[in-house]
Amino acid sequence: MLIKRNLLLLICTVVLGGMFGCAMGTPVTSEPLPLPTLTTTETPVPTETVVPAFDGERAYEDVKFQVDLGPRIPGTEGHAAVIDWMVAELEAAGWAATVQEGEYLGNPIRNVVAKRAETPGAAWIILGAHFDTRSRADHDPDPARQSDPVPGANDGASGVAVLLELARVLPPDLDKNVWLVFFDAEDDGRIEGKEWIMGSSFFVQQLTADENAPLPDAAVIVDMIGDADLNVYLEMNSDPGLSAEIWGVAASLGYQEAIISVPRHRMLDDHIPFRNAGIPAVDMIDFDYPYWHTVEDTVDKVSAKSLTMIGETLLKWLSQP
Repeated sequence: MLIKRNLLLLICTVVLGGMFGCAMGTPVTSEPLPLPTLTTTETPVPTETVVPAFDGERAYEDVKFQVDLGPRIPGTEGHAAVIDWMVAELEAAGWAATVQEGEYLGNPIRNVVAKRAETPGAAWIILGAHFDTRSRADHDPDPARQSDPVPGANDGASGVAVLLELARVLPPDLDKNVWLVFFDAEDDGRIEGKEWIMGSSFFVQQLTADENAPLPDAAVIVDMIGDADLNVYLEMNSDPGLSAEIWGVAASLGYQEAIISVPRHRMLDDHIPFRNAGIPAVDMIDFDYPYWHTVEDTVDKVSAKSLTMIGETLLKWLSQP
């Protein structure tokens, strides 16, 4: 019995010692199993083509630049300089710009024409503005100043500035073929040997020289549209349907106080040669501008806000289907 008891004690001691040895000794460790690598396929997030905003402040700087060149009367240094500058700005914005040279009524003409790659079958739209300035401020209230040249901040530079800014921001995938045309020799009518709208008359003459050639679907002229107190009425020689489209877009942007759906003024302007050729044409012009053909047509009379209203209206109109 003693032997059995001792044997039993020995077995218990071994078993209990082993149990406590596992509990109190160094824990057994092992390397953790690697987690499975999860592979995911990201769904591409659709992106929209962002149309750059029309920058009225940049357009305003373009007005100042032109006025700083001095009078842009055909044949002057300022006239040659503004042509070179416009071509450079257009090319920097990705447009192919050429100078169309010729003669109209014995006067040399240098229009600037800008184009981009064309989309077959898309509507063909011409946006135009004159860049020359009048050689005489014959509407100035001071008779002593009436032989001075007009600075042309609003009457000349504002339309150019809007078109140049549109050149920078019009999306390249626009479903319209747009030409930007800067007309020479618009503003010296009633001066010896000169007439109004000679540059646009020459342009349309060349455009329609081939009777079988296609014609633009529309032409929109911007002239004197930088006035800080902007009042652009429906011009009465313009195409009514096209005018309704553009003025409707202006109203949708909240600009109906400045781009006003009321007929007023019947203008001889750069849209007339297009209209006479059977091309729907519109003249966006503020002919209530009190500094027209005076020496006070200066940069301080122009505002970036007015340039923005015209530019955004045309940008949205062109972007519509």
